[in-house]
Amino acid sequence: ETPGRIYAFATLPLSAPPATIVTEIHRLQHLAHIKGIILGTTGLGTGLDDDALESVWAALEETRTLIFLHPHYGLPSSVYGARAHEYGHVLPLALGFPMETTIAFTRMFLSGVFDRFPRLRILIAHAGGTVPYLSGRIESCVQHERQFPPSSTGHRGPERDLRMVLRENVWLDAVVYSETSVKAAVELVGEKKVMFGTDHPFFPPLEDGAEKWMSVDTNLEAVSGCEGKVGILGGNAVELLGLEPAVDR
Repeated sequence: ETPGRIYAFATLPLSAPPATIVTEIHRLQHLAHIKGIILGTTGLGTGLDDDALESVWAALEETRTLIFLHPHYGLPSSVYGARAHEYGHVLPLALGFPMETTIAFTRMFLSGVFDRFPRLRILIAHAGGTVPYLSGRIESCVQHERQFPPSSTGHRGPERDLRMVLRENVWLDAVVYSETSVKAAVELVGEKKVMFGTDHPFFPPLEDGAEKWMSVDTNLEAVSGCEGKVGILGGNAVELLGLEPAVDR
C-alpha cells in the first residue's frame, strides 16, 4: 500500500559462527528493502571490542552496510539500587540506555575498530548516548593514557582521534526529546548526519482518547529550532539510506 516508504534494518545470527554471519551480510545485499543491520551493544556476547568480530566488521565495511547501534538493558541491574522497582523504567531507559550505548561505542573506538575499518558506517541511537557531551573528556583521557598495548603498527591507543571518527563514520538519530541535545548532536557530527526519530509506538498517548503521541511531538519540537532542520526531518535519511523520496498520491 505504501511503495517506496517502508524499509527495515535486518538482524544478524550472532549466535552462529562468524563465517555464517559474514555470509548473511552478503545475502542481505540482494534484499532491496533492507537498508542496514541493527546491532546490540554486546556483539557476539562480550562486547564490540571482541577480536572475533573482525571478519564481521570487514564484511560490513566491504558491503557498505550501515550499522544501527541500539542498547537493550545491557547494564547490570545493581547500578539502579535497591529501590529501582519504585521508579519503573525511568533509570534504565533514561540513563541506562545512553550509558550502555556510550560504553559500547567507546570500546569500539578504543580497540581500534575504526582504524582497521575506516569506512565503517554506524548510526547510533539516542543521539549517541552521552558521547556528544563526553567526547572531549574521552579524547583527553585517551591522550593521557599510558597503558594502551602497542598495536601491530607499534601505535598505542586509537590512531584516529575521536572527533575524526565521529565526523567521518558516525550518524546520530535525534530521539532525545530536547532541542539542547539535538543541537549538541549537530555540533558533534554535523547537521547532515543527524536524523529525526521517535519512540513510536512504545510511548503511547498518556490519556484515553488522546490523539497526540508525545514521543512524536516532543522530538519534532526539539528539532524545530535546529540548524539543518529540513535535512534532519528527512533529507539526511534519504541520502544515507539511498532512498527515492516518496511522492504523495
